[in-house]
Amino acid sequence: MIETAPRQLPALSRWFPTGAPGPGVIGEHALATGLGTWWADHAESPRALAVSCAGHTMLRGSPEGLTPADLAPLAHSRIDAPARFLPLLGAAFDRVTPWERMVWTQVAPARPAVLPRGVRVRRLEPADTDALAVLGPDSAWITASWGGPLGLASSGHGWAATDRNGAVLALACTYFRGTRHEDVAVLTAPDHRRHRLALSCVTALTADIRSRGHIPSWNCSTLNRASRLLAWTAGFRLVREYVYYAAGGAADLAAATERAAARAAS
Repeated sequence: MIETAPRQLPALSRWFPTGAPGPGVIGEHALATGLGTWWADHAESPRALAVSCAGHTMLRGSPEGLTPADLAPLAHSRIDAPARFLPLLGAAFDRVTPWERMVWTQVAPARPAVLPRGVRVRRLEPADTDALAVLGPDSAWITASWGGPLGLASSGHGWAATDRNGAVLALACTYFRGTRHEDVAVLTAPDHRRHRLALSCVTALTADIRSRGHIPSWNCSTLNRASRLLAWTAGFRLVREYVYYAAGGAADLAAATERAAARAAS
């Protein structure tokens, strides 16, 4: 697949779901913010499109005419794709692991949480860039959908629990902003867990999301009990489940082509 610009692609609504909670907000976020990468099988009249942002990819269209090598740019990402792409995914990467996911939306008030002394919850601002950066590489994922710490701090879409020195103890942000739903992400520094700081941040963020006329949504693994519990406590309720595929590295191309041909012949 070749990298392309959104303006060269057909209307988003023709390919990706819009206005719904779940992975569809990836395309809406990328289109609105200019972040992420768009891929097509052909520059003119494409039959397959993909959009990637922060390690998440949506793949739509038809796999006909694609080879395993065409999907190489999508290696090491979490791919949401229809079942018709599964044989091609299996041939294109050295491993493809299905992950069961849950989509939630907020329909009830969050339970109240009392902040510890000296901690306050506030909107992130550009001056918080360094405070986000020092959270370390294990926390870098939460700023990735905004292009990094500066992007999130400047976006107006993040809320943090900070101490008197301005250190970020926990934060919640709009990870992907859709036209109707905003997908929430949350992180708490390891030394500050079990103080309901994440809940306080999520409560502030979701109120902000609703002030924009949008609906807060939540996306997590079915195995992530802590995330499910936090979502429920914050007033989110399950909408549906789905599966995405964690892709490994690009497979050996000769072997991948043989496997794809064998699958097509079977």
